Formats: sequence, C-alpha cells, structure tokens
Amino acid sequence: QMQEESKTMLRTALLACVAASASAFAPGSAPLTRVSTRAAIARGPQMQEMSKAIPFLERPAKLDGSMAADAGFDPLGFSDYYDVKWLREAE
Repeated sequence: QMQEESKTMLRTALLACVAASASAFAPGSAPLTRVSTRAAIARGPQMQEMSKAIPFLERPAKLDGSMAADAGFDPLGFSDYYDVKWLREAE
C-alpha cells in the first residue's frame, strides 16, 4: 500500500517536472510590444542609403562621408542633436 502511494507520488512529481520544462519552450501568451528604432521606422517607398559601418541601419543624414574616416557609425543618433565637428573633437 505504502509503496504504491510513493510510486504514484513519484510519477506525479515527474509529470509536473516534464510539464514545467516543456512550458519553458512554449511561446508566451503576452503580446509583444513594438519598439520604435531608427532601423524600424518606415519612411516611404524610396530606397534609403544604408550606413557602411552598420549595414542594417540607414545612414545618418549629417554623416555624409565628407569628413575623413566617416563610415556613418552613429547608432545612437548623436549627430541629430550635436554638431558633427564637436562630436569629432570629443571622440
């Protein structure tokens, strides 16, 4: 009698562990929130020039390649808020 109860309890615990580990790989039910980034903003049907430094981001407008070693690396968008010459000096 006692041995049968311990087997049942062991099977139940094992089933709970298997179910918990399987649910870890199941997709979540909460909806994903949209995050707006420079790479995800749609700006129209025309083709955007992409950055040489980060090919999946568009080239920042103020980094046009006129300065030496300008490869368009500005993933945080500092060139939108500060003068490019000041940023170059700070670098």
